[in-house]
Amino acid sequence: MRRDGERRSRTAWQALARQPVGFLASAWPWRALLYLISGVLAGALTMCLFVATLTAGILTVVVGVGALLLLATALMGLPFARLERLRLRLVDLDGIRDPHRPPEQPGPRAWLRTRLSESATWRELTLMVISLTALCWVDAAVLGLAFVVPALCISAPVDDPAAWPWAVLGGLLLLAAPYSLTAWAGARAALCRIVLAPRGVEVDPHLKEISESRARLLDAFETERARIERDLHDGAQQRLVSLSVTLGLIRLDLPEPSTLHGQLATAQEQVGLALADLRHLVRGLNPQVLTDNGLVAALEDEASRFPVPVSLDLRLTGRLPPPVEAAGYYAVTEALANVAKHSQATQVELVGRHHADILSLAVRDNGVGGADVSGGTGLTGLADRLAVLDGRMRVSSPPGGPTLVLMEIPCPFE
Repeated sequence: MRRDGERRSRTAWQALARQPVGFLASAWPWRALLYLISGVLAGALTMCLFVATLTAGILTVVVGVGALLLLATALMGLPFARLERLRLRLVDLDGIRDPHRPPEQPGPRAWLRTRLSESATWRELTLMVISLTALCWVDAAVLGLAFVVPALCISAPVDDPAAWPWAVLGGLLLLAAPYSLTAWAGARAALCRIVLAPRGVEVDPHLKEISESRARLLDAFETERARIERDLHDGAQQRLVSLSVTLGLIRLDLPEPSTLHGQLATAQEQVGLALADLRHLVRGLNPQVLTDNGLVAALEDEASRFPVPVSLDLRLTGRLPPPVEAAGYYAVTEALANVAKHSQATQVELVGRHHADILSLAVRDNGVGGADVSGGTGLTGLADRLAVLDGRMRVSSPPGGPTLVLMEIPCPFE
């Protein structure tokens, strides 16, 4: 299982937030450096082309050619945004999909009509203008502060031995360079994502329908589960309690040595066992402790009733959104159920964290290992449950153990 912070992080910001010291040995500072250098180079090249095309278009607009050049200037955001999406993967592994839809008809006119009617085209032009007027200049300034200024400070004592404090300052700035580069690269990438893929704007109508359908299914599932829990609690459970009481009253009217008295006692005992099973089922369908007290309390309650000793390390502050808490709870209970059924473990460790907009839950056991997600076990259903909320699951289970199940659910801080 990949456990180091760099490999689990999806963005430069996540790497910096998760392991502010350990990330220095990762590839993220180098990724950030390459991202900013390529930003300066791309900005310089694009500015030359943009200024040249715009100037030529304005000067020749009276003869008609200028209109085509001005149109080319407006569409220059398309290749620029494509390059930005490629560069973004340096500091954001998820990247951004191409938002443009194919033309409904072949030919340049249909292509041009489609592109000019898309809001993504004008967002990309906006990003290009922002980059040329601000972002690439900030990139150059951050790179200068990270390398040029420290180099000048460090070289100051060569000309003036009394200027050694400047050398110390230069050394400190150089040591801070990976942090400043990564911080600005993360901020720049976040801004680009906001412009290129603003929240609420879908890339594909089909993907939008799939996402909405999946959300509706999740809501319907939660509603149906709550209804089943309520019907079992108010219906079948109450009837079993009434039946148990009735059997007890009948036993009081019979002499104890009779055969019927013993049969009624056995029947009442079976009703009690069925009632206990039903209460356990109801508690699993919609645990009241999860609704009232949150995910940490629900996991502590589940661990206290688990047949294998569970050590808890849950550092979750405050309440999380109900869908996230429900998904996290049922994912953990499913993982624990797999431990009880298959692992032969004698110790389980449950770790929970909420950082960098991700709720991560890890279940580790010292069992026999060999768990296979593709083997048709409960791990497949667990992964499907997480996927509903765009979460993911990773499993490390070598033969002989130990087994680690890591579950991650997007959960931005509110």
